[in-house]
Amino acid sequence: MGLSAGHWSLEVSPGLGGIGLKRERGHHQACIMRLALGLGRHADSGMLMGQGTSGHTGGSGGCPGWGSVPPLIPVLAAWQRPYLNIFKHFRVEEWKRSAKEGDVAALTDTRLKGTIYRIRGSNPASSYLQLPRAGTQSLGLTGRYLYLLFRPLPRKHFLVHLDVTTEENQVVRISFSNLFKEFKSTATWLQFPFVCGAASEGTAQRGAPAAAPADARWTCLVLDLPSILALYLSRRYSHLRGVKLCCNLLVKNLCTSDLLFEPGVTLAQARLSDLSCRGLAPMPRELAFPVPKGKSWHDLYDYIRFPCEGPKLLHNSIQKSFPSPVAGDQALEEPGCPLVTLSRAVCDRLSLAQQTTSPKAVPHRCPVITKSIPEVHLAVPGPPRAVPAGDPMLEEKQRLHVAGDTGQPLPLGDGGIHVYAYQSRGQTTRAVPGSEEVREVLGLVPDPILKLRTIIGFGGCSTKWALWTRDSRAVVYPCHAVIVALLLETGEQRFFLGHTEKVSVLAVSGSSSLLASAQAGPRSAGRLWDFPTGACLCLFKTCLQSLVSLSFSHSGAVLCGVGKDVHGKTMVVVWNTAQVTHGGGVTVLAKAHTDVDIQAMKIAFFDDTRMASCGRDSVRLWRVRSGALRSCPVDLGEYHSLDFTDLAFQEGPQQEPEQRALFVCSRSGHVLEVDYENVCVRSARRLLPAQPQGDGQEQAGNGSGPGIAINSISMSLTFCATGSEDGYVRLWPLDFSAAVLEAEHEASVSSVCISPDSHKVLSMTATGNLGYLDIQARDYSTLMRAHQEPVLGFSVEGKGKQIATVSQDSTVRVWDLASRQQLYDFSAAEETPCTVAFHPFWKMLACGFDSGVVRVFSLAASDLLLEHKQHRTAITGLTFSPDGNLMFSSCLQGTLALYRFEMWKSQVLRVLGNVVARDAGSGADTLVVSGDSRLLAFVGPSKYVVTVMEACSLDELLRVDISILDLHSTVLDSAVKVCFGPVPQGELLVSTSSNKILVLDAKTGRLVREVSPVHRLTCSSLALSKDSQYLLTAGDKVIKVWDYRMRFNINFQVFIGHSEPVRQVAFTPDQEHVISVGDAIFLWDFLAAPPVRSSPARAHSSASTLPLRSDSSSEKPKDVSETPRQTVPLPLLSSPPCLDVSSVHPAGFPSIFSESDREEEADLPDSSGKVANEHKDSSVLVVESDGNEEPVVRPKVRQEGPRSPGKPANAEPRKGTKTPKSQCSIRPDSYRHFTARFKASVLPQSFLSPPAGSELLKLKAVIGYNGNGRGNMVWNPDTGFFAYSCGCVIVVEDLHSGSQSHRLGHAEEISTLALSHNAQVLASASGKKDGDSHCQICIWSTQDGACTAELFHHETQVQAMAFSWDDKFLVTIGDYSDQSMALWSTHTYELMLSTRISEPLHDVAFSPGSHQDLACVGRGAVMFWLLEQQEAAVRLKVHRAPAPDVLGLVELTSLCYGADTLLYSGTNSGQICVWDTETKSCFMTWEADEGEIGVLVCRHNRLVSGSNTKRIRLWCVGTVQELRLKGPDARSGSVLLEHEITLDGTIVSAAFDDSLEMGIVGTTAGTLWYINWVESTSIRLISGHKNKVTEVCFSPDESHCATCGEDGSVRIWALGSTELVVQFQVLNQSCQCLAWKPGPAGVWPCPGESQHVVAGYSDGTVRVFSVSRTEMELKMHPHAAALTAITYSTDGEMILSGGKDGTVAVSSPRTGMTIHVLADHKGSPITALQCTRKQYHDFGAEGGELWLATSSDRRVSVWASDWLRDKCELLDWLSFPAPAGPEGLDSLPPSLAAFCPWEHGVLVYVGFGLQKETLFYSLRKKQVLRKISLPAFATSLSLSPAAPFMAIGFGDRLLRLQPCPAGAPQDYAGHDDTVHFCCFAPSGRRLLTASHSAVLVWELTGA
Repeated sequence: MGLSAGHWSLEVSPGLGGIGLKRERGHHQACIMRLALGLGRHADSGMLMGQGTSGHTGGSGGCPGWGSVPPLIPVLAAWQRPYLNIFKHFRVEEWKRSAKEGDVAALTDTRLKGTIYRIRGSNPASSYLQLPRAGTQSLGLTGRYLYLLFRPLPRKHFLVHLDVTTEENQVVRISFSNLFKEFKSTATWLQFPFVCGAASEGTAQRGAPAAAPADARWTCLVLDLPSILALYLSRRYSHLRGVKLCCNLLVKNLCTSDLLFEPGVTLAQARLSDLSCRGLAPMPRELAFPVPKGKSWHDLYDYIRFPCEGPKLLHNSIQKSFPSPVAGDQALEEPGCPLVTLSRAVCDRLSLAQQTTSPKAVPHRCPVITKSIPEVHLAVPGPPRAVPAGDPMLEEKQRLHVAGDTGQPLPLGDGGIHVYAYQSRGQTTRAVPGSEEVREVLGLVPDPILKLRTIIGFGGCSTKWALWTRDSRAVVYPCHAVIVALLLETGEQRFFLGHTEKVSVLAVSGSSSLLASAQAGPRSAGRLWDFPTGACLCLFKTCLQSLVSLSFSHSGAVLCGVGKDVHGKTMVVVWNTAQVTHGGGVTVLAKAHTDVDIQAMKIAFFDDTRMASCGRDSVRLWRVRSGALRSCPVDLGEYHSLDFTDLAFQEGPQQEPEQRALFVCSRSGHVLEVDYENVCVRSARRLLPAQPQGDGQEQAGNGSGPGIAINSISMSLTFCATGSEDGYVRLWPLDFSAAVLEAEHEASVSSVCISPDSHKVLSMTATGNLGYLDIQARDYSTLMRAHQEPVLGFSVEGKGKQIATVSQDSTVRVWDLASRQQLYDFSAAEETPCTVAFHPFWKMLACGFDSGVVRVFSLAASDLLLEHKQHRTAITGLTFSPDGNLMFSSCLQGTLALYRFEMWKSQVLRVLGNVVARDAGSGADTLVVSGDSRLLAFVGPSKYVVTVMEACSLDELLRVDISILDLHSTVLDSAVKVCFGPVPQGELLVSTSSNKILVLDAKTGRLVREVSPVHRLTCSSLALSKDSQYLLTAGDKVIKVWDYRMRFNINFQVFIGHSEPVRQVAFTPDQEHVISVGDAIFLWDFLAAPPVRSSPARAHSSASTLPLRSDSSSEKPKDVSETPRQTVPLPLLSSPPCLDVSSVHPAGFPSIFSESDREEEADLPDSSGKVANEHKDSSVLVVESDGNEEPVVRPKVRQEGPRSPGKPANAEPRKGTKTPKSQCSIRPDSYRHFTARFKASVLPQSFLSPPAGSELLKLKAVIGYNGNGRGNMVWNPDTGFFAYSCGCVIVVEDLHSGSQSHRLGHAEEISTLALSHNAQVLASASGKKDGDSHCQICIWSTQDGACTAELFHHETQVQAMAFSWDDKFLVTIGDYSDQSMALWSTHTYELMLSTRISEPLHDVAFSPGSHQDLACVGRGAVMFWLLEQQEAAVRLKVHRAPAPDVLGLVELTSLCYGADTLLYSGTNSGQICVWDTETKSCFMTWEADEGEIGVLVCRHNRLVSGSNTKRIRLWCVGTVQELRLKGPDARSGSVLLEHEITLDGTIVSAAFDDSLEMGIVGTTAGTLWYINWVESTSIRLISGHKNKVTEVCFSPDESHCATCGEDGSVRIWALGSTELVVQFQVLNQSCQCLAWKPGPAGVWPCPGESQHVVAGYSDGTVRVFSVSRTEMELKMHPHAAALTAITYSTDGEMILSGGKDGTVAVSSPRTGMTIHVLADHKGSPITALQCTRKQYHDFGAEGGELWLATSSDRRVSVWASDWLRDKCELLDWLSFPAPAGPEGLDSLPPSLAAFCPWEHGVLVYVGFGLQKETLFYSLRKKQVLRKISLPAFATSLSLSPAAPFMAIGFGDRLLRLQPCPAGAPQDYAGHDDTVHFCCFAPSGRRLLTASHSAVLVWELTGA
């Protein structure tokens, strides 16, 4: 054939038709080329690599090394938060998106425990590492701080270039080097000298750049990029474009973030010291330098922050600041002290003095952590926690001191803002907390049925617009398309409804009688409102787009607006609004275009015709005169290049206009006072950050340094207010001498506004927070908080008092509905929440994240309760059952998980794959549960199907295909959302893509009624009221309320208000309110008559209030029965002792297994066994057995001894007494725990097996390895014995010759294997046979392959087995349902001892140093066992040693013994623990992987770990034994990672030689790999399909065979060695069928001839692959539905394919055209196609070929064809009868037909019929010739071409070889599932069978 001996793999992307080729040679040099459809989440959202490489938007100069500047591209920075690991994200090690030149190498640093990059050379231009790879690309990283972790090479000079882009789209290069002698700057280049520090200060000259000293330390350099640009170039930073690291330096990592990280501080220390409230965060683990215990971070490493916030040692150099105190260290010494005493930096901040220059000082800016809005950070280590409102501990930590006070704390008022007051005239004013009330809203009649009550939200288009009313009692602000007027005293909201898009600008007249607004959009419309009544007076066209400013004159007669016209030019329009209040309209007074930038424009309050504007580089005065709008620029002088942001007129007594003052602020901190008369600057002040002055106050002046970037300014008669980018609102006197009051926000302040009475200052932040500062009370009150992005969904707490929302801004927030205040804010590092669900009764909140994790939080305890990792992709659905007992979750992959909740705990009951539609979207209503908690409904497994399951078991009850309900529709209708109707009627509501609501019978799927159309667009959410009277639907931007019974002519009402699509709508639990979310949170009063009232008082109440009162009752669930028990429950006779023992140890450890002088007999009748309880140590339990009598702790009443596998021990079946199950039968959160694949069939107890010696079939080879097993591969390097399991077969393979022998004795899937240390005995374990009550353990002799014994003890599955090192004992442990451990004697294989454990065990091992010591691992503990044997009596003692507390709640998943007294154990969180087996204590742990460690192998001083991250790692643990003597002082610094290899799946088994140089590793992908650490190679030994094999076939010369599977792969195997030769992979498709092209008739194919395989896929495509050339030659798409059968014509010139829709297509592989499409079988899937040659004019039809097609409706069509003449004639049509219903069958068996090779003119048929039989039908006689009875309906059929044999597969795992026409059949076992395919070779000497993923090769020996 010319096939290469290498291993090729071809991968095809169906969307592009692209092909990727993978070849694996002897040393596994894999090269994969995939044509993917996207770059992943990060690339889609924020990466600018390769985008926008043309165009130049201006700006002078250029940037060295980058060429022209591409146009600025908006950067979505959400994916970069909280930080971005640049090296990891851009995969520097692959060098695909990065470039290297010269001597650049990746090294492993033992001290830093990770990979570093060394860059060295003599010329910086020839040795560098560059990101991104091409200079025309951009990184697009927007983080404020750039972290560089590096170390200069000793006595060398280094150079670093950073290319950043400004907001003006100018590229600036920032360079620093110890080669530079002085600071230099141009418009596009900044050069900074770098002064290298040393470990000792005397070794380096301070203050002068020079070559790096010999002892240069690792340095964490933090560059504040926006500050650098603002300080040195007065430009605004946009993003980081590129990085170039030149010689000579070592680099560990690069990172960008908006957070300021503090090195040397752990997460726990940060929480104790509240660093987060001071703007600090602990250094992420990926960026942290290791610090040995007892050492200080700052003693080992350098931390440099540039620029410093204070005066610099050398103004224009980068260097470490030596003399400053370490604020971070001081902060951690006394976490309980007030903040003012923690560090100098905090004192300076409170006194508004400049911060110290130490780079470790706490920064001036600090995000706020408020007492009322705590935030949960899900960072490792430590569980996340939320802090509820009013937390006294947090309040105490956040107390502040007045500057200069004697120490009295200043309490926080609102908790959301830090208010700092300053002494005035020797007195101190203290803040007083304010209070808010909820105003009662009067109820209205049912028409309209909804009334908008509350909106939680602010902004939408902009967060700048919030205004005071004239009386200072209310605030007016926009919330997307709604304008809200909030009354401060009562909290009542009034709404101005009418805008259809987001409101962009607002303005209020001086008397507050008129309100003006304009909406965003290309056709921006303006509205004028009568503010007292809320009526819209006028709607007018603005002629502007994207308005940026709107200003009312004081009289309300003139309105001025600024925006862009249709051509994008700035235009100013002035309108006359004087006649609006008298019924008139709005007219244009004047308008003008301008080329200057305008950011703000206001009309002078003293003259309606005068205005002023400001913007970038300009301040202008405007005036309307004679219908014209004219302007003149203000002479700014030296301030002409400032970026002005806002302006304000000074208020005061009546003066001439020329004497009025105009103040303008800028982003550089300048405040200019403009001289009106001379049109010039009268005075200028620059507001600077805090300076360390004696009076401790902030000042304005002309000093140097970066100023305060001011976004807004507001003036009153006596003072001025500014809002700045640093998050501060500051109050100044009119001379700006010093700030008198300031309030710090958690984000930049976008706007400020002083109230008309000058008592309050309104502030708005960029993050959507709205609040005001009460000047007299020194108190801040938050009015509104809002999500920054659309709300995706919500869940209402059971009592209706709180609501939890999840948003695209990656936060989950909990709100109080009565006060509209935010209670909690949950966020997760590097994770995005997707959906939330409240428990219906308990104060628990479940949240699903994009990582697939489901977390459950306790709101009462403010802590993380549970965490489930059943999913691997984003969570799409999450809900609780109404009774609160069950929880359900689904993910993007279609996986559905079921959990049970009991007493604040949960357990995973069941997980199903591919059941929920992947394209069904996400939301709280993705999964819905019926009101009685019995049924679960969802859209899936496809979008056209709705599935109903039993909620408690996830058993499927009903599937409804929505697409076929409308027979007249021309398009396929798909389901969108589902909702259960009233329980008594049992109805299910389904919204569809065609805007319908279908009401179905939830039991039968029958269509009850249909509502159409529902919305203009698809209905996105629907909900039914509890009384089943009203239905809510949401679609597009509207909400509809329907009468559920549809009794009226118009059955709905429509409600508007949302500016974006409504994502979810629902009733509150009391049915008195409706909640809708989208752009904001809307709470509506539901005004319909209540269903049933328990008290008439509510009905007669004149006011309707929210039922959101506090409840002091406990939220803990109560026991179902609170009555005391009448009798004490007694244990059953077979109950074993429960090992749920405490871990209390005595003070010393003279002997962990302390002996007891007294033993007590177990209080059990008729029992001679003893359980001795040790009194010296309560953690030790002793289990004994006396002599020949059974131990009482055996959980089985009856014991089965060893027996021959062929001779039954008794005539009666093996049934054992069932033992009461442990109440903790919860599957552990561990992949290491075995779970058998679900199978619907069982092997029958009796079948027609052939007599010994007369078998016609012999199992020749097995293709595949069961990756679902655990530890199911063994290898002994001394003897070469190698065995593994595939299904229920044990394969023993000779690694030299590749020959196989097989051990057949199991009927179920083999879970694990164990090999004795002398390699003489092999133990295998599997599940229960049909009729057995216990699992089967087989003992095999490795010499002759005979089964010497069968053991039965465990009830469910065997999790692990191990032989003692002297091979005298075998220990077996059961799975989480069995929870038992058994000890067997290998001499007699009798059960010596057994016991039940109270928790699941994962692994077990005997100690190599002692034959009596063994250990096992389970939930959070290691159990050390001591086996003592005195003659025949056996005694077993156990000591349970819990895992270290630092690990938290973990599963110990794997273990292995090391040298001497060491034991290693792995956890499901990636740590490896080292235990001292003498003291039974853990003395060392280290982070070994990111996922669960399921495999550990130790030999001498080396350790191998394997995990579910697909990585296998080799560790050097040589010094661990020395560290054991140090006890708690031991650190992980001595453990070195020597090597790492990534394989194709999770590691499930491993075996290595004694030196750990080579070994074999098994993965879940069904692959066994040969690993050679010395050569760093991995070679694929055994391959197989991971998923179901759909078809198999032979090559014409029988040297190869082909298989295809549901994983989309087509694989070519060499039959001689069963090695994988070629693999063709199609992405995201399932390969359903295949065929090998036949060779020319009568000619044996030559080796050089091209051979082809054709395959059919689930998307309806057909692909032809060339095997010899390893490429895809042709792709056709002849079918609209999935293919089910395919074959070649006898000459190979035509391809016949059958589809799921019943069509048969005839296509030419030469032209790629489809010649015929036959629809005779349409409507029923084609199950078989076959072609055969015939004699000319046979059967009265022309043509040289016969072919048949079989469909699942039991119809067979026979055709005669002449392909050259394009003739295809129907010869015969067969239809076979069947009974009305398939009784006892879960699904119908396939209909199969084939031409009989040894009897011409006859076809053979099997399928569902009146009898279980095979039919032989004569085409000439048109009748059935004969029948052969079968034991069951056949699932596969193949006829031998050479001999009269027929192979038939059955659903009960049997393969039958039937001699024809008559003969004794022979049944063969060896399959562990349905034999769904069989195929004879062309010669008839071989037979292929497929059962799930296993392929068996049989050889006919007696034919």
